[in-house]
Amino acid sequence: MLVLLPPSEGKSAGGSGKPLDLGALSLPGLTAARTEVLEELVGLCTADAAKAQEVLGLSEGLKGEVAKNAGLRTAATRPAGEIYTGVLYDALGLASLDAAARKRAQRSLLVFSGLWGAVRIGDRIPSYRCSMGVKLPGLGALGAYWRGPMAEVLPAAAGDGLVLDLRSAAYATAWKPKGEVAGRTATVRVLQSKIVNGVEKRSVVSHFNKATKGRLVRDLLVAGLEPADPAELVAALRGLGYVVEAQAPAKGGKPWGLDVIVTEL
Repeated sequence: MLVLLPPSEGKSAGGSGKPLDLGALSLPGLTAARTEVLEELVGLCTADAAKAQEVLGLSEGLKGEVAKNAGLRTAATRPAGEIYTGVLYDALGLASLDAAARKRAQRSLLVFSGLWGAVRIGDRIPSYRCSMGVKLPGLGALGAYWRGPMAEVLPAAAGDGLVLDLRSAAYATAWKPKGEVAGRTATVRVLQSKIVNGVEKRSVVSHFNKATKGRLVRDLLVAGLEPADPAELVAALRGLGYVVEAQAPAKGGKPWGLDVIVTEL
């Protein structure tokens, strides 16, 4: 099972580990592309802080992120699973997993990134600021930039098992599973259900969406469940107590759509 996660906008501070070694990251087929993005980002943030703030879409309160990016080559690193924070990662609770569940997490979780393309939770990276929606002056929109490198690398990383896609729309632009891989991919949407004047209303609520996605991944890891395909995933989630509505594709080569219905966190 390969689980595709979005990163978090907020990130914990870099640790005390040695500086970044791009060659040591997972998915070495992305090294050349990572180098190119890193060089442009660091160059931009070093040469023109005001321009970098504009390109990165940073408020005045976050302009310190520009200096952080300028020092990425020499900044201390820590595992990606410790860098990413926020609602989804709080619910996932990597630090509190037992040894077996954590090993499964290291093997199956893949976090997408505007800067790194995608990393595994054990990969050592510095804290940074660069979303997939950024358009760098030289490379252009990062979502489009990453499509080529990802198309070369991700099918092999997906192996022959389930691909559980929990990415937000911006990060989904970087890689769209195709063909046989798409047929064993499940994309998940979380809908909050409320009764209004006796009528059920369903909507996507960011906090519910992120928290539920983190929780369901944790539950799968803790239970040691590794569904082989979307149909097995539906059964596994229902067995864990989730209310799931599944839409199987009308034809092959298309992903399944899963709606997870929640009423409260």
